Amino acid sequence: MPPGPLGLPWIGNRYQMPALKPWRKFAEWNRQYGPVMSIFLGRTPVVVLGTAQASWDLLEKRSDIYSSRPRFVVAGEILSNNNRGLMLPYGEPWRKWRKVLHSGFHARRSDTYRDIQSLESKMSMYQILTEPKNWERHLQRYAASVVTSVSYGRRVDSIDEWIVKENNEAMDFPIPGKYLVESWPWLLYLPVSLAVGPVARSNSDPHPPQRFLQWFRAEPEDRLKRDIRLYTHLLEDVKSRMANGTIQDCLTTQTINEMPKNGMSELEVAYAVSSPFGAGIETTAGTLSTFFLAMLHFPEVMKKAQAEIDAVIGSDRIPEFHDKESLPYVNALINEALRWRPVAVLGGTPHAVTQDDEYNGMLIPKGSTVFANLAGIMHDPIMFPDPDTFRPERFLETTDPRLQTFDLPFGWGRRICPGMHLSLNSLFINVSRILWAFDITPAVDANGNKIIPDSWNYTNGFNSRPVSFDCTITPRSTKVVECLQMEYENAKTRISDWQ
Repeated sequence: MPPGPLGLPWIGNRYQMPALKPWRKFAEWNRQYGPVMSIFLGRTPVVVLGTAQASWDLLEKRSDIYSSRPRFVVAGEILSNNNRGLMLPYGEPWRKWRKVLHSGFHARRSDTYRDIQSLESKMSMYQILTEPKNWERHLQRYAASVVTSVSYGRRVDSIDEWIVKENNEAMDFPIPGKYLVESWPWLLYLPVSLAVGPVARSNSDPHPPQRFLQWFRAEPEDRLKRDIRLYTHLLEDVKSRMANGTIQDCLTTQTINEMPKNGMSELEVAYAVSSPFGAGIETTAGTLSTFFLAMLHFPEVMKKAQAEIDAVIGSDRIPEFHDKESLPYVNALINEALRWRPVAVLGGTPHAVTQDDEYNGMLIPKGSTVFANLAGIMHDPIMFPDPDTFRPERFLETTDPRLQTFDLPFGWGRRICPGMHLSLNSLFINVSRILWAFDITPAVDANGNKIIPDSWNYTNGFNSRPVSFDCTITPRSTKVVECLQMEYENAKTRISDWQ
């Protein structure tokens, strides 16, 4: 086994695991024990990869045995009845799910969504112009509307809409290791009389057997019912609009039409097409918030990117997708935002190895859970010198082809994020236009002092994004204001015709 901290009988290293932000502890252990270290959560061996090279060597080059998933008792079995493809072990059900997502979001297909992304970006740019204090909500609305449009053929006008709120809660997965039942699955079979949760005990229900759920079941089983209601509602809505011919082509229409071939039930389809809706909002909006945070801490980067945009675009029009190849520094800035504070801090969902393996003289036992600690990998000082500094130039100076393409933030091998191309398109069109249009500067207090938010103040969830902060957003010129107003009016007309 790879080296790691000593644990205790039965519980392993669970007592050493922090309840919040475990990726920071993983990074500390990797620095102490090496790029490949191990712990035990209960009786389950857990291997943590702390460098990109180790992750490429195992999760990519040996993807035939590292593409499965560990058993997710809570998030997979109880919370979704094993209907979430993201958490499925490698096998036929996962391959069906992956085929649906790949057909909807491969590179060429993703480029067909650029028109939608551009229109939604124009809407959000005008919203930032007119309501700058709500910039974060506007970006979240953008991300939500893009993924619902490409997935379900419907827009989102506000993040307060029911489907967005329900989706946000549906994607609040428990971090692996949170529940003891993950390490001791036999707890699932406890008699009800021994597994009454405190919430159930306080409830004076006249029919207690139906309410006395095991303590780790109550919340996820309630969430399961709500998720099924949400996803089936969205599926039925698409079917209804298909029947009366009022829907544009989208992932759900494509998948419904393929149901005779793909062998999936309606519930499986409902969960499959919800995948981009679930993951795409949080990751895209979170990365854009990180971009804003970085501009406050590194204003010289913002000025350099704006100078490139001004030289290529000028002030009479907004950036478009065809400008992408002409803006290398802006593209490098986006890569640096993905690196500096990755949203998928634990490299997405953990992998599992399906047979005993050996790496650099270390045994990795069959059934081990494998984390690629992306938060630590992106701050590896060997691959990324001076990692705490936001420095886009590192991606322009590198000769490493893996950093020139930089798909590292999106995972490895057969489990790489299928929405990668859609996400990168969203980041480019928004970052380039925001830099073209606005200066992002610190908010000030009553005494005129600058308020700089903590660059490490991030949320604790499975996906980690900046805790909300204030900033000042100022149009760069009167031409910008006029152009954004004109583009907004044109976008409204186009969207009205599209709907």
